[in-house]
Amino acid sequence: MTQKDHIDAFGAGALICFALLLAFNQVVIKVVNDGMQPVFFAGMRSAGATVIIALWLWARGVSLRPRPGTWPAGLLIGSFFAAEFLLLFLALDLTTVTRSSVIFYSMPVWLALAAHVLIPGQALTRRKAAGLALAFAGVVWAIADRGGAGGQASLIGDICALGAAMGWAGIALCAKGTVLRHERPEIQLLWQVGVSAPLLLLAAPFFGPFLRDPQAIHLWGFAFQTVVIVSIGFPVWLWLLGRYPAAGVASFSFLTPVFGVGFGWGLLGEDVAPSIIGALVLVVMGIILINRPARRLR
Repeated sequence: MTQKDHIDAFGAGALICFALLLAFNQVVIKVVNDGMQPVFFAGMRSAGATVIIALWLWARGVSLRPRPGTWPAGLLIGSFFAAEFLLLFLALDLTTVTRSSVIFYSMPVWLALAAHVLIPGQALTRRKAAGLALAFAGVVWAIADRGGAGGQASLIGDICALGAAMGWAGIALCAKGTVLRHERPEIQLLWQVGVSAPLLLLAAPFFGPFLRDPQAIHLWGFAFQTVVIVSIGFPVWLWLLGRYPAAGVASFSFLTPVFGVGFGWGLLGEDVAPSIIGALVLVVMGIILINRPARRLR
């Protein structure tokens, strides 16, 4: 793979499109939750994606046999994936897309904090620490303000979204700090969906009936999630991460909560309180500071 030392026009366009896709994804999850129980939906999505990715790798002649020594890291990253989406799908069943977008996409904050402790050479600078403080203040503001959410400002939902963000950070740490960093992106993703599918399906009976009067729109949304988001979207993002500088790719993450709040307001008619706008601004400013590359000395 040809490595780039900067984000070119193609990379910028692809990353903007991916941010839009992730933001729209939250709307799709919330809609499908009306027809399918969230944890069952998440488990079936992982199961479907496992089949699609495995068939794709098999057709390309890639061995599906795990390499020696990868089992512990694979099980760990799959467990983080299961926790992330169990909590995210529950969050979107309980709270609004606008609130979930602000809280869930604070992931770079928790990743930077964990990397400071766990990954050598990833210590927090003053600029990153200031960004972390701003974004953390935004998350606290979003969770603390219970008004202006159209009657759906669920504290449990907000906490689930926060837990999902930390689960996502755990996935990134596993991908960077374990033997899986030597695996191709599709294999990393296969570990995630392959391990998470049975974990989520085993947990699903504890969250109520599997179906909630499913209609055609819910089935289309499930197919969109399985094929477009997981089987295509996630590998494309991992490919972009391998082609372009990590800091440049991460800097586009601030667009996703902005788009998410816009989609929640425009497509679902959710109320956007001034507190949510204020919290969004703080989170975005914090993510920009955390991901902004340091100036190079001449």
